[in-house]
Amino acid sequence: MSEETVTIKKDTLWKYSTFLLLVVLVVGAFFVLSGNKGTGQVAQQPTNPTQQPGVVSASIDDDPVLGDKNAPVTMIEFSDFQCPFCRKFWTETLPSIKSEYIDTGKVKFVYRDFPLTSIHPIAEPAAEAAECVRDQYGEDAFWKMHDKIFQEGNILDGGDPLTGPVRGTVQFTSEDLKAWAKELGYNIDSCLDSGKFKSEVQKDSSDAVAAGGQGTPYFVINGKPVSGAQPFSAFKQVIDAELSG
Repeated sequence: MSEETVTIKKDTLWKYSTFLLLVVLVVGAFFVLSGNKGTGQVAQQPTNPTQQPGVVSASIDDDPVLGDKNAPVTMIEFSDFQCPFCRKFWTETLPSIKSEYIDTGKVKFVYRDFPLTSIHPIAEPAAEAAECVRDQYGEDAFWKMHDKIFQEGNILDGGDPLTGPVRGTVQFTSEDLKAWAKELGYNIDSCLDSGKFKSEVQKDSSDAVAAGGQGTPYFVINGKPVSGAQPFSAFKQVIDAELSG
């Protein structure tokens, strides 16, 4: 009788132990999943305990600058040449920012690469192509190639280059990039084929993620993050606050 009683107690103990282990695993999984909910990149983003709420750290690195390099406000765009919303910003918003702030010496605009390669396979070669133009022909040439890619990509997508609607992924090829460069008077064939600026583009992407970027376009204005192709009024509010601060 006593031996049978001991056997029953062991079974009961095993059942309770198994139940408690399952509870611990379920609770642990809940906290892990809830901590990552809606971010997709939390585990990849470094944390900075000294960083102020709502302020992120992003440098201009050695990337192209539009405007007065001594301007009081620095606006960094992390962008993707194959992203329709980046093209939307270029078409609808950047011209107003340029005329009101960049051309007047209030803002320096920095372009950095953030190709979303998982959905935009030609975005990284496009970024490399623009870097090739800059390396061989200078800063002004970079901006001409920058504009050319966004303009031609819009045409290929079936929309008007200035007023077309946002559509799906912009489609073009590496051969298109070489051809567009030649139309501007630049030959980047060997540079693009060599992958010379692949690591440079990838570094920009890493910096974008470190600064909190989870999609394109992503902006950092004097440390203030702005996500998406926002209307001019949204950028104006942030820039004016920095100018008056």
